[in-house]
Amino acid sequence: MLLGMLPGLLVFALLATAWLTLVWQVGDLVSWATPFADDWVAWLRGLVRLLLGLALLVGSVLLFTAVFTGLTLTVGDPFYERIWQSVESELGGPVPTVEVGFWRSAVDGLRLAAAGLLASLLVLLSGFVPVAGPVLGITLGVLLAGRLLGRELVSRPLAGRGLDAAAQRALLAPYRGRVLGFGVAVQLCFLVPLGGVLVMPAAVAGATALVRDVLDDHARLTG
Repeated sequence: MLLGMLPGLLVFALLATAWLTLVWQVGDLVSWATPFADDWVAWLRGLVRLLLGLALLVGSVLLFTAVFTGLTLTVGDPFYERIWQSVESELGGPVPTVEVGFWRSAVDGLRLAAAGLLASLLVLLSGFVPVAGPVLGITLGVLLAGRLLGRELVSRPLAGRGLDAAAQRALLAPYRGRVLGFGVAVQLCFLVPLGGVLVMPAAVAGATALVRDVLDDHARLTG
């Protein structure tokens, strides 16, 4: 579990530098993106740019989370594979032996980052909603990030059982709420400074346990 923190620490340091640069320049970026507001009255111009800046920061956190998760799972795949196999062994039964592989992990990471980019754009657009924009953006961001995180984390132990993306979607369809709740809990932990580094190994273990629960429940209902 301690070794599982190292990939997250490395990726976090790189992405945190980029995010802090964005925070430093957010005022200039918002002003550049809203030249149409230059002639507005001061209070309205300031309000619109404040809301848009908040939405930009919330959206960037969502993108940060998606990229962090994808890169960390790819870089730390050997560590996390040992963690989920260890959890499988402790829970009993045969341990899945299908290897996900580095390139499969890399493709999954890129897919997660792309989905995170689209979700962050939706959050950014919500910043244009008067008054409710920041609250809507935060809520939407947490839910979208939770969905992305939940699906990505459980995909590893499912892929280890030889299930492709279509088979995973079919299996998880009745358990969307459970996967979403797990992902939202992980996302909220990620919002704590260094939370992603500390929580990622436990999130991998938790996703493995969740998959076992889903498979046991599915077998009971269909058996």
